[in-house]
Amino acid sequence: MLIRKPVEQVFEAFIDPEITTKFWFTRGTGKLEKNKKVQWIWDMYNVTSYVDVKDIVPNKKIEIEWGGEKDNRMRVEWNFKPIGTDTTFVDIVMDGFDGDDETILKNVSGTVGGFCWVLAGLKAYLEFNIQLNLVADRFPQGKN
Repeated sequence: MLIRKPVEQVFEAFIDPEITTKFWFTRGTGKLEKNKKVQWIWDMYNVTSYVDVKDIVPNKKIEIEWGGEKDNRMRVEWNFKPIGTDTTFVDIVMDGFDGDDETILKNVSGTVGGFCWVLAGLKAYLEFNIQLNLVADRFPQGKN
């Protein structure tokens, strides 16, 4: 997703939960730092994701492992590519899916869709200062 903001600003939006809560989860227990563990909470769904920060390269890459506290852990990597001085391309890769082919396909499809909502919300927030509430409104009854 192309975001028309400098890479430093886009990168910080994923590092700092004070910003991330404007377009993704409801609460976070701290900023992302290499080798740090934090929690991301979606109050509307009563869901908590346990996040282990594996690597951070400022303004270039964030790599985490996340999921349940002990099981169903997956790797996510965000890559940030500056395009000029005021535009950033964000690419997200996720792997570590388990299960049979049908389960993996369902999880991959859900993940791709989910991250599309996240990136669209980020774009609206950073470029236009609009909180679209896409993640919260995806399942308005708190069910997914």
